Amino acid sequence: MSSTKTAETHPAYELLYWPGIPGRGEFIRLAFEAAGVSYKDVANESEDAITSLLSPSSTTPPIFAPPALLVPGAGKHNTPLLLYQTPSILSYIGPKLNLAGADETEKAWILSHTLTALDLNNEAHDTHHPIAVGAYYEEQKEEALKKARDFRENRIPKFLGFFERVLKGNEVEGQSSYLVGEMLSYADTTLWHVLAGLEFAFPKEIASRKKDYPLLFGNFYASVKETKGIAGYLASGRRKPFSMGVFRHYPELDRH
Repeated sequence: MSSTKTAETHPAYELLYWPGIPGRGEFIRLAFEAAGVSYKDVANESEDAITSLLSPSSTTPPIFAPPALLVPGAGKHNTPLLLYQTPSILSYIGPKLNLAGADETEKAWILSHTLTALDLNNEAHDTHHPIAVGAYYEEQKEEALKKARDFRENRIPKFLGFFERVLKGNEVEGQSSYLVGEMLSYADTTLWHVLAGLEFAFPKEIASRKKDYPLLFGNFYASVKETKGIAGYLASGRRKPFSMGVFRHYPELDRH
């Protein structure tokens, strides 16, 4: 279902993404939910609507892949604006949702941190599809085991260590609630979702590492999760559970 929040000053945003999984569309949902802005989650309202993903009207350019965002009347000559690519969508809606920082410097850092969190998201996906995206996991298990080990031992600490340093540099009175400045941004909601996904996919690995990143898994994680819009979204039951999307739990790929 779409958000039930009202947003008289915002256009009728339409999120286009595959139904039933959070996936990369969740980064867009979380931004809208955090800001309390309503949107239409097209495919989750009607699975038949998925055809609109790859068959846009002749008045809009094609998209390479979902997620996509349709903004009625925001294009040239009052035509619909159709955007794709997660960071492109976030950078477009971020300022409109007051999630893009207090000035140009913060805006630039927020985008940079978002891109880095999305890199981590993509590397997590590649652990179960290291050879071919179009092939089943079962067809590449041997390679996945090697990829997952490197991801756990080298890539996870590299990314988490970086974000821990970012939070340390943004401490205010010993607290690090956000990555940039003193306000929630789409970089925070993006990183929060990736951390939640890692806990689902690699529960043993993340549990063993939490103590090494007290800022990341302490005040930051709780602050984002307890933000009014996010907390309401999680309590509503509308957030799709992790399953067989970007983040997948294969016990053999986790720490033994």
